Parts: sequence; C-alpha cells; structure tokens
Amino acid sequence: MKTDMTLFEDYQIRRVYDEETEIWWFSVIDIVQVLTQQADYQTARNYWKVLKNRLSKEGSQLVTNCNRLKMTASDGKQRFTDVATAETLLRLVQSVPSPKAEPIKLWLAKVGYERMQEMADPAMSLKRARETWQKHGRSEKWIQQRMTGQETRNKLTDYWSNHDIQQGEEFAILTNIIHQEWADVSVKDHKNLKGLKSQNLRDHMSEAELIFTALAELSTRQIAETEDATGMDDNKTAAKTGGGIAKKARKELEAKTGKKVITADNYLPPTGKNLTGKTTIKKP
Repeated sequence: MKTDMTLFEDYQIRRVYDEETEIWWFSVIDIVQVLTQQADYQTARNYWKVLKNRLSKEGSQLVTNCNRLKMTASDGKQRFTDVATAETLLRLVQSVPSPKAEPIKLWLAKVGYERMQEMADPAMSLKRARETWQKHGRSEKWIQQRMTGQETRNKLTDYWSNHDIQQGEEFAILTNIIHQEWADVSVKDHKNLKGLKSQNLRDHMSEAELIFTALAELSTRQIAETEDATGMDDNKTAAKTGGGIAKKARKELEAKTGKKVITADNYLPPTGKNLTGKTTIKKP
C-alpha cells in the first residue's frame, strides 16, 4: 500500500494506493469535511457517522462499497478509517447537500480521468507504461514480458470481478494464494527479499519471475473458467491449483539449471548495495 496526500482547494485529502488492485482509496471523512465545509474534523466525522447509519438502514450499497484502511491521523498515528474509490465517492456526493458537490465531483472525475481514459482505451495505458519502463532503462525484451504478464493479470481480475470477488482485500487474498503457491513465498516476503517498500513488485521481477507469475495466473483463470468458479471458496481452490502448476514448472527448471527463479535482485536506482546487500540490477 502506498499512502499520500492530495489537495482539493485548501483541504487535504488522504488516499492510499493498492498496488495489487491498482486502485486509489480516498478517506471518506476527508471528502465529507469538504462537502460540509467543516474546519473541525470531529464534526465531519460525526456527520459521516450519522449519514452512514442512515444509508445502511436504507440498504444503500455505498456503505457496503466502503473499506477500512489505516491512514495517518492528525496526531501522527496510523488509525483505521473508512475509505472508498473515486467511483463510490461520486455517488456519495449526491447524498450530501452542499455547494461543493459539483466542484468535488469535477475534482474526483479529474483524479480518475486517466484511469477512465485507460479503461476506454487500454492501449493508452500500455503506451504510458512502456514509456515509463523505457525511461527506467528496461530492455525491450523485459518490457514485452511485463506487458504480456499484465494482460494475463487483467483477464484474471476481470474474471474475478464477474464471479463475486470484490476488488481490494479479496483480490489481494487470491493474488497472494497464487504467489505463495508457485513461488513458495508470499507477495510481502518477496518484496522484502528484494528490498522494496512502496514499489510495485512486478516492476522489479526478473524475466523468469514474470513468466512464472503469468503462467500461474493464466492457469488459475483457465481452471476457474473450466469449473465456473464463483465466490471466494471456489476461486481459492482454483488459485491454489493454478499456482501449483507453475510451481512444478519452476522446480523442474531450477533442477535443470541449478539456479533459483526467486531472487533478491531488483531495479532500484544504483546506490552501491540495496537493502538485501546485493548489487542492484543495472539492466534486464
């Protein structure tokens, strides 16, 4: 998770980026504070508490679509708070009478504009990603493998979305099951091994790591499609089986080459040694 702060007029809006699902989550109370134009955070918090209770009684999906994540509070401590995507907040704005309703709608739309563009034209997203990787010195071979893996990933998450899997925590759980199964290491531990913090793990994988990740996710999707896996229980089984297929292939390759597929190498800017004590990769 990557946490930062963005601004709307004079208000600070906290947000968290979920790398696994590639989604920004915004603090609901911060948005409510803008809409109610309250200088006092506690007043905005109480307003949201009352509104949330009313919406819940009405059976509104707005409350269901909210998540809870840790964010930095005014006292500097990490505390759980309600968060929502830009799409959910656009709907929430309609529930709060406010002169700031239209400006905040425009702001939220602008924040998510590039994402909306990319959803309408996936080629735009790939072009931006390719340009970024080229600037960071990645080889064309690595870039092609990264893009192929992302396409495989997108097809899997599309399947999950259409079969009762919620974006956010459930996506992350299934992703970790696949990764743990094929790599014998969790996503978090794999990042730690490479000395990564907020960076995207896939952007620091070797060609082999990318290939086996793609194989595991491709296998998972095809198994899920064959069995019409729906909901968490079914998809957990498909994830474990799909990851297992890639695991067998990884072990066979390692036995033939004598080299480990999972490594501590990364593409962090050269600083002599990285956090793992290994020299960073200069170029893939």
